[in-house]
Amino acid sequence: MKVIKFGGSSLATGAQLEKVSRIIQADAQRRVIVVSAPGKRHGGDTKVTDLLKELADAVLSRQDPLPLIDVILARYSEIQTHFALTEDVVAKLRAHLISLTQQTYSSAAYLRDAFMAQGEHMNAQLVAAVLTAQGLPARFVSPQALGIVLAGQPGHVQIDPQTYRNLAQFTFPDAYIVVPGFYAFDAEQRIVTFPRGGSDITGSILARGLHADLYENFTDVSWVYAADPHLVKGPRAINTVTYREMRELAYAGFSVFNDEALIPVIEANICVNIKNTNDPTAPGTLISPTKNVKHHHHITGVAAKKDFTALYLHRYLINAQVGFTLKLLQILSNYGVPYEHMPSGIDDLTVIIDKHELTAAKQQAITEEVQAQIQPDTLEWLDDLAIVMVVGEGLYASIDLVPRIMVALADAGVTPAVINQGASRISLMLAVPNAQAQTAVQAIYGLSSEHQA
Repeated sequence: MKVIKFGGSSLATGAQLEKVSRIIQADAQRRVIVVSAPGKRHGGDTKVTDLLKELADAVLSRQDPLPLIDVILARYSEIQTHFALTEDVVAKLRAHLISLTQQTYSSAAYLRDAFMAQGEHMNAQLVAAVLTAQGLPARFVSPQALGIVLAGQPGHVQIDPQTYRNLAQFTFPDAYIVVPGFYAFDAEQRIVTFPRGGSDITGSILARGLHADLYENFTDVSWVYAADPHLVKGPRAINTVTYREMRELAYAGFSVFNDEALIPVIEANICVNIKNTNDPTAPGTLISPTKNVKHHHHITGVAAKKDFTALYLHRYLINAQVGFTLKLLQILSNYGVPYEHMPSGIDDLTVIIDKHELTAAKQQAITEEVQAQIQPDTLEWLDDLAIVMVVGEGLYASIDLVPRIMVALADAGVTPAVINQGASRISLMLAVPNAQAQTAVQAIYGLSSEHQA
């Protein structure tokens, strides 16, 4: 059995949904279908999820929600009309959406999650109706019916282990099952969502919990590329990539697959195949355990992600002060700020933080607490940084590769502010100014394309 997930661009129009139908019919093992909300139909379009965020804001500010509801449902009506479905399909979706505006929620965050989940919720019902009308009996199955349970707060959720015990008891109906991605319920039956791209996570959870042989993730590209095609012209396609390589690349900006989505399939040793809805016969990129991957390049990929901030601390004999790092991390924890990297030296420590996790007020409060509790000789915030990740299982196999990367960056006029390589040695993190991110990626990719294993 295969779990198959379709992204928003694959479900944006009736014409795209026809392709989805053909893909499902082409392989009898494709029985579990996870869907995203309808994505953009063209460059200037707005995603349904973004429209639903606007709707949530309108409800919170007590504005009339009906005009936005009409705009949102027009997207589903287009698909309903394309397949000549009866009008009651979207009429039921409309009644459901209006009912949400009349409910009470425990907080604004839970209200927003409830509304933003509706793109997938409504689309799964519509896709099930489309497939059934085409002679493919399909049933909408909610995350709640499957027993997917999440723990945590909106914006910070984790899968509850009870989920897998629940999925083990699930009995397949004599039909395709269509499951909305991106959201599930917590123990109090409140809707909570994964991060953006969270439908990937739903598919991964189902692949593990339902013991799938393969998880196919259909998007709008035929491959994962060794660099972002917007940054590098004509980058090479990656045929196979290991789990941990993909996590590093996805974390650093490869938006083709959510980095958190790999954890369930890693735990179950299930491969993921990234494929293209518009070119379904292309083999795509296979994400596999390390033992199954033979690399032809020491550097598998180069990725960049902008908008990070670094907190730099200097104090003599940091290495001799027991609890120094613990105090710093406790201060960050008190303000709900996670960190990305923490390279250190004998007298220096740098913490890389996603800029979106900070506000001016938080940054000032953290500064004051660090100065009061830790008393560094120097405290400096380094703003507007990009993280460039150089990733490859073969990175450690070439003893001169890191020096060559530094030379390539120097030749391109890029001076990293921070350099960090973990003990696994499959990735090298470089923090560079935002404005130099593309130059850095191009310089390193030029080196990687000539440095074969």
